Amino acid sequence: MFNFCSLYSGSSGNSLFVETENTKILVDAGVSCKKIETALTNFDVNPSLIDGILITHEHTDHIQSLGTFAKKFNLSVYVNQETLDAMPTQKEKIPEENIKKFKVGEKFEIGDMKIKSFSIPHDAANPCGFNIFSNNKKISIATDIGHMTNDILKNLEDSIFVLLESNYDPEVLKFSRYPYNLKSRIAGPTGHLSNEMAGKTISHLLQSGLQQAMLGHLSKESNFPELAYKTVIDEIISSNYNVDSLKLDVASRDIPGNLISL
Repeated sequence: MFNFCSLYSGSSGNSLFVETENTKILVDAGVSCKKIETALTNFDVNPSLIDGILITHEHTDHIQSLGTFAKKFNLSVYVNQETLDAMPTQKEKIPEENIKKFKVGEKFEIGDMKIKSFSIPHDAANPCGFNIFSNNKKISIATDIGHMTNDILKNLEDSIFVLLESNYDPEVLKFSRYPYNLKSRIAGPTGHLSNEMAGKTISHLLQSGLQQAMLGHLSKESNFPELAYKTVIDEIISSNYNVDSLKLDVASRDIPGNLISL
């Protein structure tokens, strides 16, 4: 068993759920404690049985309820030192013995999952994505990517499933209500990934066995789910791949998605 669910994914908050036969984890806790708890119980998952919370970086839309949720259910938090230092308010709420530090690039284990973090370019202390391995299968989670790099591509290769950022469309961003400096940040080298680049990335990953992808972390102001989906499909077609070879979904910002069996 290898299951994935996007509880919430978007510029307003992020939390993902992954489970195997013996292990359950969250990636980020960027919405309210109540929302995460309700989403998990809807899948008949007792929050106190979560084996750990992986943290990608310290921005509020990824750690909003981290301290509260971890303390309430006595959960371990897996985080790198720089990210931990950049979220003092959350750090204070988590019992010290529940903080499990990792170095980006190193492998570690939670139950029967093997996990490897990898660096991503984003305007945070030491942001990372994750590869998660179980039963000879690999899935990957990568959002908040200012620009795609060869190193990220190498880390994503051989995944059967990826949740990949598809944050904005350049034209929609240009005419959005965001101030100029925020538009520049989003489209900049340490901001977010565009729909087009998400499509190019997924097209590349099809060469190494990608079977399923989910577009995540969509902007509320500078994207639309239908536009992200169509842009990625168009990129796959222009790369001469059969779109029927990939199951493509778009993660919802506001409601938990379905539990996907991988």
